[in-house]
Amino acid sequence: MGAIVGASHFQPVDDKTDFSFYGTFWTKPAFGLGQGNTGDDLWTEFGVGVNFNLMDGKLKVKPQIGITNGSLLGGGARARSATVGGKFLDGVVPSLTVNYSDDKTEAEYYGGYYLAARNREGDAALDFVHTWVNVGYKASPNVSFGPHYELLSNTRNTYVGGRPSKTYEWLGGYVQFALPKGFFARFTAGADLDKDNAGDFYMMSVGMSF
Repeated sequence: MGAIVGASHFQPVDDKTDFSFYGTFWTKPAFGLGQGNTGDDLWTEFGVGVNFNLMDGKLKVKPQIGITNGSLLGGGARARSATVGGKFLDGVVPSLTVNYSDDKTEAEYYGGYYLAARNREGDAALDFVHTWVNVGYKASPNVSFGPHYELLSNTRNTYVGGRPSKTYEWLGGYVQFALPKGFFARFTAGADLDKDNAGDFYMMSVGMSF
């Protein structure tokens, strides 16, 4: 995965519950899908959910549902078995994010299931489970760092001759810089633990909560 740029918003409903929505722009050159200059390797995700504030706001539990747009899950617009463009509502994504943060530590768990919504019974549909967990130390209110583990596994594959398989399994670390108004930039890097997917990983995330 090359880069992730996202933003999330929380609108208070009551003292313990917020309405949330998010948007994410993905680039995915690591998948090597070979669409050339069509732009199909660009992927957007948008979703809504509810954020539950627990333990005086230190623990946040956020179930969400999103949609993706592009060509990764449903194969996109196709001609003669080749991808020639992306599609709206390429996939549906139910997910759960759990965050913990106090004066010195932070932690995050994410689990999402990416289901093809277009061309689901065609010859180019993919489903994925995506999960990560990280734990960090806050060196200051603006700088934190810690280990990061992430897994992306293909659970359904309708390509001719295709089969479900692990896409990547990452282990590394992150450093994050944050500003008081909710803006953050995080750089994560490390090694791919799957011997069939040789090479390091690196990922930049930029976001804002407001």
